[in-house]
Parts: sequence; structure tokens; C-alpha cells
Amino acid sequence: MKPVEIAKGIYDVGVNDWNIRDFHGYSTHLGSSYNAFLIVDDKIALVDTVKEEFSDELIENITRIVDPGKIDVVISNHTEMDHSGGLARIMHRVGENKPLFCSKMGQKNLSLHYPQHFNYHAVENGETLSLGHHTLTFMETRMLHWPDSMFTYLNEEKILFSSDAFGQHYAGFEKFDDCMRDDIMPHAKKYFANILLPYAPLILKLVEQVTAMGLDIRMICPDHGILWRKDPGKIIDAYVRWGRQETARKAVIVYDTMWHSTEKMAHAIAGGLSEQGVAVHPMHLRKWDRSDIMTEVLDARAVVIGSPTLNNGLFPTLGDFLTYMKGLKPKNKVGAAFGSYGWSGEAVKLLTQELEGMKFEMIDPGMKVQYVPDEKAIAACFELGKKIGLAM
Repeated sequence: MKPVEIAKGIYDVGVNDWNIRDFHGYSTHLGSSYNAFLIVDDKIALVDTVKEEFSDELIENITRIVDPGKIDVVISNHTEMDHSGGLARIMHRVGENKPLFCSKMGQKNLSLHYPQHFNYHAVENGETLSLGHHTLTFMETRMLHWPDSMFTYLNEEKILFSSDAFGQHYAGFEKFDDCMRDDIMPHAKKYFANILLPYAPLILKLVEQVTAMGLDIRMICPDHGILWRKDPGKIIDAYVRWGRQETARKAVIVYDTMWHSTEKMAHAIAGGLSEQGVAVHPMHLRKWDRSDIMTEVLDARAVVIGSPTLNNGLFPTLGDFLTYMKGLKPKNKVGAAFGSYGWSGEAVKLLTQELEGMKFEMIDPGMKVQYVPDEKAIAACFELGKKIGLAM
């Protein structure tokens, strides 16, 4: 990717990672990008860097505009390694004595990442930095989604460099929301559901804080994916909606199966839900990636979980998914459990306990069927689906 001038004297010098398919457990079917931004003024500033293995590409992009040694200030909005992995290489080219702006927690994190004694400048919330014709304002956004996170706002151009907020894992030649041929919002939703969901209350407070400050945001530039210039309010409104964990009349049935018995139960429950006018998504755990399932869970009112009993416990994929979902802390859900068994049948009880531990409102004590469900059992599963639908 060549640098893209996003406003006069301001460039996206980031890189595309076309081939990444797994981002610490999150499926990235369309790759990702690591965005970094160069502001050319009386002083030249670089906002964020890239993953370590893309450092040379970042340096090449910067060199197309200025000699990296002429950069006066480097800003680290977030110290996670996809954005700070290239920092040591960059500072070596820029000059390790140049000021490195970050949050207080950012300084702590980077000091633990790197043995070099960089010239850290830990900013206060609301602190400003003049580059000449442009002024930057730093905003602490702790736990969005790491303790070190912060935003950088370019006052004159009304551009918000938002680090990991408002992003998407998407690699493409399109740079802006108004250049997309396909809808980017599903990618933004997936990003929120799998990375930012645990911090939903903090996100709502942050939006309130930005609103109270009266910031006029003309463009949002996240560190992953496309930049929002046509309608930045669209993604802000979506974050408010997702942050409130508003739900639709929708159910997700998450299950795995050994000999199709639990699968037959899942389909019967789906039929009952559908009869109640519920949009239902049956999702087999070995056919769907867990991060795609969580994207559907985000705005679902009901989450119904099914597992056969294996070795007196859950089928392994259910243990994986429940651990993953628990860490993301979904709210405002009703739930139920089901499953088939051959001998002892503990899985349904274990599923119910897990969902109760996540504060789901349980609609039914749980349904289990020994071996293959007969017509009576299938009818009972159908009725369970209707019962869940009526409770939504």
C-alpha cells in the first residue's frame, strides 16, 4: 500500500496484512490493516506504528513523503504489539532521543516491552501539543481495550485518531467508508463483539465524555480497517447501540453433535422459535468460527446451547466456546440448554450452570434426550423453542 493523503499534509502510511487469518482466536477472513498516520507541519508527527514484521514497509511509506529522521514526535496511542511491534525500528530511524508521547500506562507497558531508554513523555488527559499550524489533544481512554489506550484528536482538521476503537479487521485497497462496494458494518460489528464487548459500559461513558467536550469529529481514523469520513456518526451510533447491548427478536442456537442426535434437537428447537416469529441462527461449533458466532450473539436476545455428554462432561468444543463467551461478558440474554446422552447425561446440567454463572435468564431447566430423539422428543424440543420465543 502506498501512502494516502487523507487531509492536506496528513497521510495514512500504514500497511495491509493480506494473509492473517487468526488474530489471537478471532477469525480474520479478509485480513487486516495496521494503520499509522504521518502529520507534516512545522513539526512532523507519526501517530502509531505497525506489527514488527511490517516495519520496513512502514519506513518505506514514510520515506515516500519525508526522511524518517525528520520526524520530530512519535505518538503511541496503544502498546499492543500489532501497533507497537515496529516501534523500536522506527525510533532507531527517527532518533531514540526524539520524544515518544503515550499515556502513563503506555510508558509503563513500553518500558517492559523494550530495553531501550526512549525519551518518554507521558501525557495528562486533555494535554495538547502544537505542531505549528496543527494542535493535537490527547484523551485517555483507559480499558478501551487496554489500560494504556488513548485517543489523539487533531483539532484544526477535526480528525480523531482512535486507536483500536471504531476499527475492523479488513484489508483492502479501499481507504474510506464512502469507497466501500460492500457493507463494512458487519466487520465493525464483529470487531466490537469479539474485542470490545467486555468494556461496553466504559465505551458508553467515553461517548458521553466526547459529547460533553463538544468535539466536532469530521473523520475517525482507527488503527485497523477503513477510515470514517463520509458518516463518522454512523459508527459512533452503532457503538452506543452495541455498548447498551440492545437486542433484537433473535435467537442463536450454538451446539455440537456426535451422531446427529443433538443436532436434530437443535433443528427442532429452531423450528419452534421460528414459529414464534423469532429470527433464529443454528450454529454448529465445528462449522462456524467462535468469533462469527459471537458476532451473532451480540444482538441476540436468546442464546440456546446444546451438547452431547462425553466422558461425563461437555463436548470439548462447548468448553472452548463457553470460556470464550464468558470472557466477553454478554448481557441481557435469556438462555436454555439441551443435549443428547448415552449413559449419564451431565452435559445439560453443566451447560445450565455455565449460563446461570453468566447471569442469563434461564427459560427452562434444560432438556436432555437419551440416544436418538424420537417423535415425542422432537415435539418436546419444538415446544421448548416456542417456550423460549414466548419469553423473549
